[in-house]
Amino acid sequence: MSATGTNAALTPPQVAKAKGSTPLVCLTAYTTPMARIVDAHCDVVLVGDSVGMVLHGLPSTLGVTLDMMILHGRAVRRGVERALMVVDMPFGSYEESPQQAFRNAARVMAETGCAAVKLEGGQSMSETIRFLTSRGIPVMAHIGLTPQSVNAFGGYAVQGRGEDGDRVTRDAVAVADAGAFAVVLEKVPEALARSITQRIAIPTIGIGASPACDGQILVVDDMLGAFTDFHPKFVKRYAEFGALADKAVEAYAADVRARKFPASEHVFGNAPKERPA
Repeated sequence: MSATGTNAALTPPQVAKAKGSTPLVCLTAYTTPMARIVDAHCDVVLVGDSVGMVLHGLPSTLGVTLDMMILHGRAVRRGVERALMVVDMPFGSYEESPQQAFRNAARVMAETGCAAVKLEGGQSMSETIRFLTSRGIPVMAHIGLTPQSVNAFGGYAVQGRGEDGDRVTRDAVAVADAGAFAVVLEKVPEALARSITQRIAIPTIGIGASPACDGQILVVDDMLGAFTDFHPKFVKRYAEFGALADKAVEAYAADVRARKFPASEHVFGNAPKERPA
């Protein structure tokens, strides 16, 4: 499946039907210009709560607010035409109860124009997922390493090793049974991700998982080399924007100090005088 060449945006049911077909291409976006670039090539554009780290300099995703997600969601909406747009529900906006989750998810959808929301958690969130989906809010689930639970996990360690794989598998089955149209598998062993993909009926979207997943997602700033605070093993850098930007700013600074910029072509002269008749 590809959003490229289609006239209408993909829908959650269409993404769900992509199970077992051409892998779904997914990336994050947080701004209108990047959304336009990503939309031309991707099936799913996620307004991820990773925005807190890559754009706002927060140490984790825990400080991201609902208002921040809505602000960036609106920006991305202006740049997305073809892909399915999904917005992350931030920490503290859905865990209290299904009712709280519905109120906040409904607000996110109404104020951003997104087609679905994503929330973290497996069996513990199955009731909430069922509550939302039965009331018209499509949900993408997220299991394995769930960054909003980093304190409970004690860090960003791989989830599902050994016997713990049974827990992650139960999480996958639970969110699928609850009505999620797709599930992100983050930082789990390859064999486990492959097994889960074969077992459940909804698409799996891998990030640090397996090439056997029904799709793949990365944080766009990671794969472009724009965010350089750390480099996860599962990220392939397709460019080095950070290094390019550093060189460009260095060159600009040198030109300004040497009075090479602005040059004559960058400034305005006096308005030309009209010739006498």
